[in-house]
Order: sequence, then structure tokens, then C-alpha cells
Amino acid sequence: MAGVASVETQAQAIRSGDRRALARAITLIESTRADHRAQAEALMAELLPFSGKSIRIGISGVPGVGKSTFIETFGLRIIEQSHNVAVLAVDPSSPRTGGSILGDKTRMEELSKHQSAFIRPSPSSGTLGGVARRTREAMLITEAAGFDVVIVETVGVGQSEIAVAGLVDMFILLIVPGGGDELQGIKKGIVELADLIVVNKADGDLLAAAGRAKRDYGAALHLLRASNRDWSPKVMTCSSLERDGIGEIWSVVQEFQALTGQSGTFDIRRADQAKSWMWDEVNETLSSALRSHPQVEKLLPKLEQNVKMGEISPAKAATQVLSAFGVLKDIET
Repeated sequence: MAGVASVETQAQAIRSGDRRALARAITLIESTRADHRAQAEALMAELLPFSGKSIRIGISGVPGVGKSTFIETFGLRIIEQSHNVAVLAVDPSSPRTGGSILGDKTRMEELSKHQSAFIRPSPSSGTLGGVARRTREAMLITEAAGFDVVIVETVGVGQSEIAVAGLVDMFILLIVPGGGDELQGIKKGIVELADLIVVNKADGDLLAAAGRAKRDYGAALHLLRASNRDWSPKVMTCSSLERDGIGEIWSVVQEFQALTGQSGTFDIRRADQAKSWMWDEVNETLSSALRSHPQVEKLLPKLEQNVKMGEISPAKAATQVLSAFGVLKDIET
């Protein structure tokens, strides 16, 4: 593990805009090695006072909705307004091999080459909702590096939307116009989380369908309870390919930031997220320590088999695992 001086040097390099230092830092926080985790925590302590000065935007939608094209066009528009944009694109890890596609830089070629942008694909590694466990830390590091707009792109499947909504300030749900049944297949809970719904691909033959989708979702939102008392969710259309409507979307993001900032809900949400982050870390760390405990490792194979065979209840098995870990005393049935 590196000493304090090297951590301070790395932190200074990140704050000065050194892209290689930034990339190495994110690789460090993604490592599961104990010595790397200790170094990462020391680095985060150095950078934390310089983080938090950004708008964090979550963007999700089903595969094929055009997230990467939208983010590239959106990011370039934001950069035109003298902002620095970081994109943390969380790729789905293979449940069998643990591998990831990690193709976001090739899908955002123009944005990735811009000096005011930073794109970092990161494997989700099986984390619930497809959001990498260290995405939170990556956000703080990019903020300390001077990026004042941080975009988190999720895989758009399962619980990913719910997970990312708990990490960011504003959640944008992308949808694509269909054949008049746009509301089908979209879970009510996901729509309720959205601060902004964007109907993408509003061009060519899909222009009329996009207009219908906007009206349908606008009507649906009136029936749902807004998640933010200071903000009424909006529905907009855009064409990422033709770059139409992108500037208006950025204006709405700025409006959201201003209104929630004035009311204080922006800071309250950030504080609640920090608290949730702490407990997520407690749960993740305890789970990892439990599974690697020698007595638990020895006990698990037989115990899992007994549960599968119905010879012991899951509750009783859990009690024995925790007892072996030293958390609980044996409870006789």
C-alpha cells in the first residue's frame, strides 16, 4: 500500500485534471483487494472536500432506446455551455464469466475525444440494479477533478433504474415511440421515479408517434404522485441524431437544479443518499467478511445442501451461519 505522501500526490494530480491519474484512481476504487481498498479510502478522504459541486444526472431506458447517442449529443451540448462532463457508463456483467461489454467509448466517439469530457465504462459485477458498487466513489472523484456535470448511464434492465435514482440528483427516463402502446411494458414505479421523461427518436417516420407518446405519458404523470414536492415531472421529445430538442432538455435540467436548490430539497436528498451509502457499505462489507470467514466457508457447503433438500429451514440455516461468524449465539429449535 502506498504511503500518505503518494496518496496526496495522486489526489493533487486528479485535482489538476490529470486524466491518467483519474482513470487509475477509479481502477483503484473498483479493486476488491484489501490493500487497494485501504489506499482507496485514504484517497477518498483527500478528495472528499473538493467533491459535491456538480449536478448528478441518471439516465436510463431499455436497450435500443438510444441512450449512448442521446448522452453523446447531450454531453456535447452541455460542453458548449462551458461545462465539463463526466459519463460513468455501467455495463452489464456476464453472470457466468463476470465480463462486460465496455463499449461506450466507441459508441460515444465524438464525446470521448473532447478535452472537456471524460467517459468511464465500469462493469456492474453483479451489483443489484446493474449499478457498480463504486459508482458513488467514481462520481466524487470526477467531481474533485473538476467535472461539474456527472452523468450515470445504467443498463436499463431489472432494478437498475431504481438503483441509479438513489445515486443522482435528477433521474431521466428515455423511451422510444412505439405503435400507440407506449405505456405498455413500462412499470409504474419506474415512471414515478423519473424527474423527466424524454421521448427519443422524434424524427422521420417516428415523429407523429413521438408526439402521441408525449401526450400519453403527460396524461399518465397527472395520475401519479410526484417523488419530489418541489418539482412536477415533465415529458419532452427530442431527436438525438438531428440534435433537436437537446438544448431544451438541458434548460429543464438547470431549472430543476435551481428550484430544488432554492427550496433546500437538493441538499436534503444528497444528505439522505450519503446516509444510505453508509449503510450500503456496511451491508456489503459485512457480507463479504462473512462469506470469507473460515468457519463460515467450512459450514456453507453442507448447510446449503441441507436447505436445498428441505432438511433445515432457511431461517435456521441463516442463524447457524451468523453464529459461526460470531454475530449470534446458537438458538435451539
